[in-house]
Amino acid sequence: MTRRVERRYGLGHDHFLTFSCYPRQPSLAEARVREVFEASLETMRRKYGFSVDSYVVMPEHVHLLVSEPKEVTLSVVMQALKISVARGMSFCF
Repeated sequence: MTRRVERRYGLGHDHFLTFSCYPRQPSLAEARVREVFEASLETMRRKYGFSVDSYVVMPEHVHLLVSEPKEVTLSVVMQALKISVARGMSFCF
């Protein structure tokens, strides 16, 4: 039986997030795709009001250290970020 992940928001803490490209393909290996990611991250940072303390973009995954957004949960921000990057990548190819 799998355990449910417990998410804790609203305490004002920073969060370390890692997520991978599907299915761990090196989708972020090209500079223009990384630029799309960085532009999308900046757009989400401004829109949702959180800080990005540090990040690393690897060819097949990303590490982020971010603060909590003011109005929404981090899961909402990550969903919006991934959608934004996917849409931006469609213009790269």
